Amino acid sequence: MDLYLLHWWSGQYPVAETMRAMEELVRRGLTRFIGVSNFDVGQMKTARAALRRERLACNQVLYHLRDREIEGALLPHCEAEGIAVVGYTPLARGGFMRGVVAEIAKKHSRTPRQVALNFLTRRPSLFTIPKASQLRHVRENAAALDFTLTPEDLAALDATR
Repeated sequence: MDLYLLHWWSGQYPVAETMRAMEELVRRGLTRFIGVSNFDVGQMKTARAALRRERLACNQVLYHLRDREIEGALLPHCEAEGIAVVGYTPLARGGFMRGVVAEIAKKHSRTPRQVALNFLTRRPSLFTIPKASQLRHVRENAAALDFTLTPEDLAALDATR
């Protein structure tokens, strides 16, 4: 397995023990990387402090155009620590695909989905994991990075919060 994530901070089990157990999985070759999911900055610091040999590879969190809370403290923290941020549910069931997003898509001869994915992966530390239940969605998602949003596009999208 390439990446093993600890999902959600439970409090039921000491995170330090869990992190050391995950390091043991890396040592034994059962996983290559350790990550967390839905951890805030404090929780990430605690998890990271428990690691002795390995680093946190990523934090998988909710991230879409209508929910960009991570941009406040979490994203800058992860970037400073060299930890990737993996946004899940980046298309948020498509409810925001009208208005500004649709206008920018038309301007670039792209789809609103592609504009959203392009915006949400605009920084080197950001990745997304969009759902693709149809082959056409896989192709559409893959082409989301084949164009560049202008500074004006980015500002307009940033204002959609």
